[in-house]
Amino acid sequence: MTTDQRTGSITEQPVTSTRVVLDHVAASVPVIASLVDHGAHIGDWADDIAARLVAGRRLLAAGNGGSAAEAQHLTSELTGRFDGDRPAYSAIALHAESSAVTAIGNDYGFDEVFARQVSAHARAGDVLVLLSTSGRSPNLLRAAQAARAVGARTIAMTGPRPNPLAELVDDAVCIDGPAANVQEAQLVLVHALCRAMEPALRRGVRR
Repeated sequence: MTTDQRTGSITEQPVTSTRVVLDHVAASVPVIASLVDHGAHIGDWADDIAARLVAGRRLLAAGNGGSAAEAQHLTSELTGRFDGDRPAYSAIALHAESSAVTAIGNDYGFDEVFARQVSAHARAGDVLVLLSTSGRSPNLLRAAQAARAVGARTIAMTGPRPNPLAELVDDAVCIDGPAANVQEAQLVLVHALCRAMEPALRRGVRR
């Protein structure tokens, strides 16, 4: 706000794009920093998932929208590589199966697009990773139920508790903050998870 020296009236100044950018970055910093509180938790996930992959199990992942992109980021790091050469590991992003998603959505409804793929692909000992900022997406809740039915482990990265997905899965890391900043923190979580898994994945010999 500024004051007109002649009239004494106060006028609002327009918010600049630069100010919006700086405010967004500033808001993201404490949300990302909160991952420090989950460090041991994420490390436990890394040890567990790496052991499953080395033993020949599979990782499935899913999300909606931006969370789908981050879930696919995770699977690409495992089938490709994260940091240096090593064997490839089985990881499937369920939302990236475009023909399956559209066929299942058309025949069974959008709520079933992941659950039916979990029923097809998941086996006991596999792990299903679900990403969501709200933790309320019906298709992710159905996927978690389908994974439980076949004996696969379920973990979720979500926004703040309480939310239905965090309560339904075997384990969850729930990050407090606005949805966009939570999603940014989830990408850092994905990279931290991959980096922590990398030594075991390099050493591992599949059985």
